[in-house]
Amino acid sequence: MSFSAIKGQDQAVHLLKSYIDNSRFEGGYLFTGPEGVGKKMAAIALAQGLNCQNESFDLCDTCPSCSKIKAGQHPDIYIISEDGSEIRIDAIRQLQKRISFRPYEASYKVFIINNAHTLTAEASGALLKILEEPPSKSPIILITEKPNLLFKTIISRCKAIKFNSLKRQALEEILKTEYSLDNDLAHFLAFFSEGRIGRALSLKDSDIMFKKNNIFDKVILKDKPSADAFMTSDRVEIRNFLNILAAWFRDIYILKIGMPEKEIINIDRRNQLQETLKRFSFTDLASNFVSLSNALISLEHNVNTRLLLANFEVELWKE
Repeated sequence: MSFSAIKGQDQAVHLLKSYIDNSRFEGGYLFTGPEGVGKKMAAIALAQGLNCQNESFDLCDTCPSCSKIKAGQHPDIYIISEDGSEIRIDAIRQLQKRISFRPYEASYKVFIINNAHTLTAEASGALLKILEEPPSKSPIILITEKPNLLFKTIISRCKAIKFNSLKRQALEEILKTEYSLDNDLAHFLAFFSEGRIGRALSLKDSDIMFKKNNIFDKVILKDKPSADAFMTSDRVEIRNFLNILAAWFRDIYILKIGMPEKEIINIDRRNQLQETLKRFSFTDLASNFVSLSNALISLEHNVNTRLLLANFEVELWKE
């Protein structure tokens, strides 16, 4: 995984390369930015760059060290990732134990904490003690899209590196030229993913276009709209359903205020959007956005999903 694979993060990549070139990489580092913009990829590429055995290349990606790191099999590269659940103190105690050992074969041991905002208070306290006196050549990289949930004392002891969403037009061009997506799919994914290339790539081989158009045909464009066909307990599916509806109403708003068609998300449904403009006043759209926002917020809590959708349907199409 070379730095060249990290798209649209030139400033962050340049800074990381400068640290490698100057052999100045130790202590704590905080990679922040939206989900799906390449923070974890950059952390792994950095681990490769610090330990690359082929000095004639700028991160060769093929030497034994680079290959092991890319495959997740290097004994000196540790990744803590709890997939959404809390990172507890036991994980940080393991980190503390491993960081005190000499490397097996690497020049640098690298510790990557993914979703660092899920650290418990106890785990945060233990990590803070490590960051106060970090061993040399054992950098700790914290990755998060929610830095406000971290202890301020942890943030103060880390060098922050910011990753940003790509401009939508830039991401659309990448999807077309490097991944051979057709114009409509590339346009939709660039907008729908909000410039997050990881999110766009995770959806490029899915049936997202069919699903979103099915929602429009069975919910929005019906004489008597109903969400019954999309009742599910899958929270990810519900979130996609709500975001797809939000995209439709956003497009209507964009067209109503006279912005060009290239700014709409669902450019493949431009004709149907134009036909529905008169159905929704600006007051209707404002009310719909509030209902969608409230539903998405409720979804983050432990609410009954069927009740949530039923209430949302009443709110959205109330007379």
